[in-house]
Amino acid sequence: MELLISLIIGVLTATGVYLTLRARTFPVVVGLTLLAYAVNIFLFAMGRLTIGMPAVIDPTAAGYADPLPQALVLTAIVIAFGMTAFVIVLALKAKGELGNDHVDGLHRGKDEVVDQPRHKNKNREAAR
Repeated sequence: MELLISLIIGVLTATGVYLTLRARTFPVVVGLTLLAYAVNIFLFAMGRLTIGMPAVIDPTAAGYADPLPQALVLTAIVIAFGMTAFVIVLALKAKGELGNDHVDGLHRGKDEVVDQPRHKNKNREAAR
C-alpha cells in the first residue's frame, strides 16, 4: 500500500512541476493544484496508513488513527482552495490586461502592434 501511495505522490509531483513550468496560465493553475494534492496525500501518508481504525479514541478499540495528519490535510485543502481561487482570479486579470494568457507577460495581444527596431547592416554602410 505504501509503495502505491508513494508512486501516486511521485506522479502527482512530477506532473504538477511539469505543468507549472508551462507558458500558459491554465496549465500553471492545474499544476499548482496537482502539487497541492501531492502534498495532501504526503501529509496523510505520514500519519501511517491504517485501515479499519477509528478516528477517535475509543476505550474498547485496540488502536486509533492519528488525528493530526487528518487535521493538517483538512487545513491544507482549505488553503489550496483559497490559493487556487486567487491564482485563477490573477490569471483572469492578467488575461484582461495583456490580452493573452502567457505567464511571462512578454507577448502582446493580437490587436497590439509593436514596432520592431530595425538593425542597420554595418557591412552595407561600410561598402558605400
